[in-house]
Amino acid sequence: MGSEPRKRGRPRGRAQGDGDSGGVRALDRALDILDVIAAGGGLTLSEIAARLGLAPSTVHRVLVTLAARGVAESDGATQTWHVGPTAFRHGSAFMRRSGLVERARPVLRRLMEATGETANLGILQGDAVLFLSQAETHETIRAFFPPGTRSALHASGIGKALLAHMRGPDLRALLQDMRLERFTPMTLTAPEALMADLALTRARGFSLDNEERSPGMRCIAAPIFDLAGEAAAGISVSGPLSRMEDARIAGIAQTVISAARELSFGMVRRGDSD
Repeated sequence: MGSEPRKRGRPRGRAQGDGDSGGVRALDRALDILDVIAAGGGLTLSEIAARLGLAPSTVHRVLVTLAARGVAESDGATQTWHVGPTAFRHGSAFMRRSGLVERARPVLRRLMEATGETANLGILQGDAVLFLSQAETHETIRAFFPPGTRSALHASGIGKALLAHMRGPDLRALLQDMRLERFTPMTLTAPEALMADLALTRARGFSLDNEERSPGMRCIAAPIFDLAGEAAAGISVSGPLSRMEDARIAGIAQTVISAARELSFGMVRRGDSD
């Protein structure tokens, strides 16, 4: 006679709750790897493996899976791994749920109209700023950062606004791994100079990108705070030096700070109502 049909359900000898432990561990490992990629701003397979204490073969299998889903992607020229476009879509879904992007649209529009310059919204992504939304000025010469564009933290108005309000240990760890690339003669490439600029940013409430990313262009930014008081995003105004001259800096800065406060308070109201 044949054996008794095997019953559906969990395998014998496995404790209740342990059936999915292997899958959960694999998922946990994949998320750890994704976290390292997002914070690293471009790491090789060996660097990722070393940071997590995992075998390179294990990391490679996970990266291949993440890449197949578009969550991670590799740069063939540098052999480094980065966050992929699918992760951006996931992040965008969260931002839509939190309401920041939607709530920022009219604020960005008013900021653009009040200053006459392009207004931007961005968040921290690894060692870069990820731009989420923009209200573009109608001026012929203007800044342009379409959603999904990334820019170096140390040479960005929003980037420096976020760095300035980062916790000390987190800031030191990030700067230790971050390459302060020179884009123009004005770029702050010395850690001491950048730290001094971040201290000034904290004291006055806004950051200034003074031709540090692109010659002839300036950017003024302020942080947007979440419910925990963390700088969760930044809002900025970017334009040519010819229109954002020294005499206008203080006035534009106050307008940007007011916009950032409006969005910060909006985040608090949303959280309080949930």
